[in-house]
Amino acid sequence: MLPACKKNAGSPPVITGVRNYVAAPNDTVFTSLVANGQWVVITGVHLQNPIQIEFDGVPAAFNSALFASTSAVVQIPAILFSSIDTNQLYTVRYITPAGTTTFPFKLGPAAPTITAISNVFANPGDSVFILGTNLVLVQQFSYGGTVISSFRSNSDGTSLGFVMPAQTPTDQVTITTRSGTANFKIVATPTISGVSNENANPGDSVYIYGTYLKNIQSLSFAGTTITSFASSSDGSSVGFVLPSLTQSGPVSITTKFGATATVYNVNDIATGAISNWEWSGVFNWKWWGGASLYCGNPSSGWPPYNPDFKGNSSQYMVLKTNILASGEGNTYSNYAILMNSTQWVPAAHLGDSISKWAFKFEASIPNGWNGGTIDIQSTLGTYVARWEPWQVSSTATAPYATKGWITVTMPFTSFRAKDATLGDGKGASISSFADLLGATGKSECTMYIHNYSTSSTPTGFYGAFDNLRVVQIK
Repeated sequence: MLPACKKNAGSPPVITGVRNYVAAPNDTVFTSLVANGQWVVITGVHLQNPIQIEFDGVPAAFNSALFASTSAVVQIPAILFSSIDTNQLYTVRYITPAGTTTFPFKLGPAAPTITAISNVFANPGDSVFILGTNLVLVQQFSYGGTVISSFRSNSDGTSLGFVMPAQTPTDQVTITTRSGTANFKIVATPTISGVSNENANPGDSVYIYGTYLKNIQSLSFAGTTITSFASSSDGSSVGFVLPSLTQSGPVSITTKFGATATVYNVNDIATGAISNWEWSGVFNWKWWGGASLYCGNPSSGWPPYNPDFKGNSSQYMVLKTNILASGEGNTYSNYAILMNSTQWVPAAHLGDSISKWAFKFEASIPNGWNGGTIDIQSTLGTYVARWEPWQVSSTATAPYATKGWITVTMPFTSFRAKDATLGDGKGASISSFADLLGATGKSECTMYIHNYSTSSTPTGFYGAFDNLRVVQIK
């Protein structure tokens, strides 16, 4: 017998290029790529029988059946550029039993973009985040002309955090990465996203929510100038004590950076009213269901006064239930407030985008409420808007209560179809007002409570509702 010879592993691989996998005329030879899971062809010699193929140090999955001695078809792997070894950036590494080769190839993220700054009013030492895309592999970063030497990107490159320097920043943000440079002008034009109570009483505390609500030069609420107010440290709200008002009107704010105003009026229960339960207003109650009519005026006589819902001197509806069993609650009997048909959206605006309009109401919840959804639906009943503020996350709940009356704003995108798994109001949103209201924009309105859980609610519900209305918000 003769001794066996050691098997020859062959010659080490050699890469000569990377090209598009798609056939001619698109089989372009690449010198660089933005990583996006593309299929490419690695060309060279001795490429058969690979052990591992790496792009920027990240191993790629591959099927050897797509390989030949002079070509290898492979998909670029998902690359988290915030966590790669930068020493292996812009390389393709090819390993076979015969050896290893490294080929220079510029594969990276797209150029960076900046879309927002978390807090332009941050004090020195505060944490601030630049928001955008591809904020990774950062080579240089300056904020308002000050070079920031210490910063950190999140894993997917959508934010970059740093500590605000001592200098007061102005001008712009500049971020340079290995893929390019992004500039973003530092602006602070105010915006208004909501009002804590649009129909508050004189002496009540009112808060306006939005962005960049600092350095305020003037503030007007329903045509009345507010002379004393206080902004939150991050500019997300401004609060004041409401004076006596003489009219309805918008909210307007002017800062040293710009001005903003609501397209809707506050101190206005008439515009777009579905029900405000006033004898001289839009009463519109069907006189049956589970709710009771009360008045906030102790001298009213009838409807009776209810001391649990102070801060509203007008008439309102109160809905009260015990703990609800699984599936309990519906559009009639003890669970609902039923209203007659009225015009929800003016006929001239039925063709508007639904994003421009919202369903609003005032509510007061004096006791902790957990479980059981307040549903709002029209005559058609196909779409439902769900109000469940006790739902703090997809898996967690917490008792919800209000400090007096608040304004609830539900954009019309909140009206959704039934989902086969998740239930009413969890499917696709309406695409037009006709989906919800028919061709005329006129409909009944039903507000009711329902327990969608497979178990009983942790609490019952006790709350008051007033001034149901449809309002243009954009």
